[in-house]
Amino acid sequence: MKKPSEFRTMTVEELKQEEGNLRKELFNLRFQKVTGEIENPMRIRQTRKDIARVLTVITEKNKK
Repeated sequence: MKKPSEFRTMTVEELKQEEGNLRKELFNLRFQKVTGEIENPMRIRQTRKDIARVLTVITEKNKK
């Protein structure tokens, strides 16, 4: 889990790449949940919040 301050130091392109990586991770976590292989179900929630943080920082940067 990264803090919003860590995301703010990244460029918009890096943030979009990070969003893509997080979405892939979320897909894999959901797949693991369905198959019963997931070790920590709270990672799904944490990943969703990280995606929201990235999108918030992208919006902030685009407004400037």
